[in-house]
Amino acid sequence: MKVLIVEDDPLHRSYLHEAVNAALPECDTVIEAENGTAGEKLARDHKSAHIVMDLQMASRNGIEAARTIWKERPETRILFWSNYSDEAYVRGVSRIVPDGAAYGYVLKSASDERLKLALRSIFIESQCVIDREVRGLQQKSLGQTNGFTDSEYEILVDIALGLTDRAIAKRRGLSLRSVQNRLQQLYDKLDVYQTAGDDHEDGRFNLRARAVTIAFLRKLLNYSALERAEAELQEWLDGK
Repeated sequence: MKVLIVEDDPLHRSYLHEAVNAALPECDTVIEAENGTAGEKLARDHKSAHIVMDLQMASRNGIEAARTIWKERPETRILFWSNYSDEAYVRGVSRIVPDGAAYGYVLKSASDERLKLALRSIFIESQCVIDREVRGLQQKSLGQTNGFTDSEYEILVDIALGLTDRAIAKRRGLSLRSVQNRLQQLYDKLDVYQTAGDDHEDGRFNLRARAVTIAFLRKLLNYSALERAEAELQEWLDGK
């Protein structure tokens, strides 16, 4: 068995290397990559079926690298190992996992034993292993616990990209009224309301800008999510 480690922190790569050796005596080769770009190339060159992937990396993040790897080899088993449990990351991973894929999402704060158990469960037993905190966010992102539906989250991303209501309607295949209704639902869930100002009759806030700000503060959006969304927007614009 070969295991590919994709991690930009040298100390974390060394720790993962030791964890893989301890948890997987079946593993005879450990390959290391220092970023997502190198990880994609090594996964392709070695036809890697077992990968441990960091999410936040300076050169090509883990979500983009995993998307490419899964597109080429959907049977690949990937354990995401990250400091972050932001909803933006959780949604990003959930969107790219192929049907039936064995994968995991374990936080770097997890114990050594938890990490070793995840490695064996995913790579040997083909089971999915998701940390409890991450699992809660996954359920929230599916519309539970006053979370956001996928359609509402798409609207949030679109207003963060600066699209008008009409542009959103065209991109998403919706009526203008549907976009406006979903915007209102989004504002309600973010507790964004127009409050009359002391000196301005038109209120204190631009609701769209305020919604994006609150989304960042609540970690619903982050740089990686918007970077990915901008690339998808450009593809849509180019294909029009």
